[in-house]
Amino acid sequence: MSLWSISHRLGEEVANLQFASPVTHVYNPLAYAADPHRQYLDRYGKGTPEVLLLGMNPGPWGMAQTGVPFGEVNAVQDWLAIDGQVGRPSQEHPKRPVTGFACARSEVSGRRVWGWAADRFKTPERFFERFFIGNYCPLIFLEESGRNRTPDRLSKTERSSLFEICDRALVDLVTHLSPKKVIGFGRFAENRALAALADAPVGAQIEIGRILHPSPASPAANAGWAEQIEKQLVDQGIRL
Repeated sequence: MSLWSISHRLGEEVANLQFASPVTHVYNPLAYAADPHRQYLDRYGKGTPEVLLLGMNPGPWGMAQTGVPFGEVNAVQDWLAIDGQVGRPSQEHPKRPVTGFACARSEVSGRRVWGWAADRFKTPERFFERFFIGNYCPLIFLEESGRNRTPDRLSKTERSSLFEICDRALVDLVTHLSPKKVIGFGRFAENRALAALADAPVGAQIEIGRILHPSPASPAANAGWAEQIEKQLVDQGIRL
């Protein structure tokens, strides 16, 4: 099973889910931004990375625009050299428009993640020899105000249906990539990796940990995020 087939099936399965108020809009960039998303998988998902870095779900100014995890527009175009056709969500929130690579907003989290990768490894090829970045959940949930609602804040029933699908996709992703470690960006991603891989045969071979999430909503992340996560990675046995 290819990375694209794993991702494509994930996108189709989550598209069938229903979410109630306070969620009013759900974006699925695996569907409307499939072109650049597939470019990312085909170009950079060929090897056997040492580490899978796992995010929670897309941000409205990152993967929502480009189809690439933590996909800040400039980083995706200039460093990853990915561009492509991006459509629109079936129901678009007026405060969170999808303009694809024409988006003028810069996602801080994505700028930090890919900026660190560029500073440390210089080229995408060197970075992806050892790392791959993915998201646990492919959907973006928006409230009526335009506020982002993270997957952990969905109702118990909604979480159960969503996590069952995302857990299965994560197991398939880890089986395909065969990393030695899965490192979550934050506690949520770490916990979902622990839950998804607990009973999977491939899980017995994987070390799971976490690093500080790059979100500007985290005061700690605003005080030298790159320096902190490098220490956290080294402390978990990842040579830099």
